[in-house]
Amino acid sequence: DGPRFGGAPANFACSVAGLAGGSVNTGMVSAIGQDDLGTKALEALQQHEVSTSAVAHYPQQTGQVLVSLDAAGHASYEFASDVAWDHLEWSNAVEAIVAKADAVCFGTLGQRTPESRTTIQRCLRSVPETCLKIFDINLRPPFWSEEVIRESLPLANVLKLNDDELPILADIHGFTGTAEAQLALLIERYSLKFAALTQGSKGALIIDANGNTSQQAAPSTIVKDTVGAGDSFTATLALGLINGMPLDEINQWAIRVAAFVCSQPGATPTIPEELQLSSQK
Repeated sequence: DGPRFGGAPANFACSVAGLAGGSVNTGMVSAIGQDDLGTKALEALQQHEVSTSAVAHYPQQTGQVLVSLDAAGHASYEFASDVAWDHLEWSNAVEAIVAKADAVCFGTLGQRTPESRTTIQRCLRSVPETCLKIFDINLRPPFWSEEVIRESLPLANVLKLNDDELPILADIHGFTGTAEAQLALLIERYSLKFAALTQGSKGALIIDANGNTSQQAAPSTIVKDTVGAGDSFTATLALGLINGMPLDEINQWAIRVAAFVCSQPGATPTIPEELQLSSQK
């Protein structure tokens, strides 16, 4: 359908801003090129009320991805290489935004180069002690490695992954048993506070360090495309945890938001009022 704005960090940031309805400050640490796509990306972030103070401008091209949808609306991805966000550098602007963060979300794709990996991991070490550090693993072959996973998990206190990714993590760690048992082992191994597993049309499972669990089914949805659905789930999870909502309420809300995003074209649709944070209290 032609070019659309997106990418996991942008999808997450725009979803948080849309869900919060202006009640939280949302920003993004990234980089764009000095090109037309970069200008459009900056405008899109600003339209979603996401701060761009820590978005750097580099000579490399703005990141692009070719998204292909199958008959069921499920996406596959082909990423451009050596793009602006492959060269993230620490800066005063980055330091300022992470120093006051209540939650930060990161994945594996952004760490595909040593340069950006170093900066992202420095961000995680620079946030306040109370900050939620959400590792939304987002494995995108061939741009992930066991090394990056093993470096990232100790820097996180919340893990989010899908039912394709859990078996990979279980295999890396030699874990067996049910999905719930594997999540519990990951929580124990890395001293996580929470772990969330999205299961597509089957819903989602969230567990915490105390052994509390929430398994919720997904509503019936006519899927336009799945791009951005997982990111919107993570955004909802972040807001729910920050606001101290019960696990079942967070899970139900996050599943509803993800289902809505699946029903819309593009990764960052406008969130309707009934799905915003103000309507959940």
